[in-house]
Amino acid sequence: MQYYYGNQMPLRVLDEAEFWKHQEEEHTVVIRELVTDLEEPYVEALEEWEKAFAKTHQRTVRFIETVNRSKGQVSPALYQDIMQLISFCLKQSEQFIRFCRQLLEQSEPIRINPTAKVVMNHIIAESEYFIGVAQTILYAS
Repeated sequence: MQYYYGNQMPLRVLDEAEFWKHQEEEHTVVIRELVTDLEEPYVEALEEWEKAFAKTHQRTVRFIETVNRSKGQVSPALYQDIMQLISFCLKQSEQFIRFCRQLLEQSEPIRINPTAKVVMNHIIAESEYFIGVAQTILYAS
């Protein structure tokens, strides 16, 4: 991410969160589609993750719309709310990574499927990338 956005930085931050929450939402579907014999409790958990990511994604979109309407005049209160959302997004991604690692360790259909393991590790890496972006934003503010 580039850091020369000036007063557009809140919008850029939200764009990152919007993109990655949508990615994580899609990743729940990818796992379910790839591992067709996944244990039912994990299928159900992935469905819940999908809903949670969709909710966070929509919340992020609402903030994007608010920032767009503010025409670059982001109040301190709005900026604080954005940073709280980014912090929430980061924590959500950390929890999802823990869940994905649990799948790698405990799900037999994933453990015996080399392709599933590669995909799971890729999904984890992408969520870790977002965490890095979010941490940079939060620690810079």
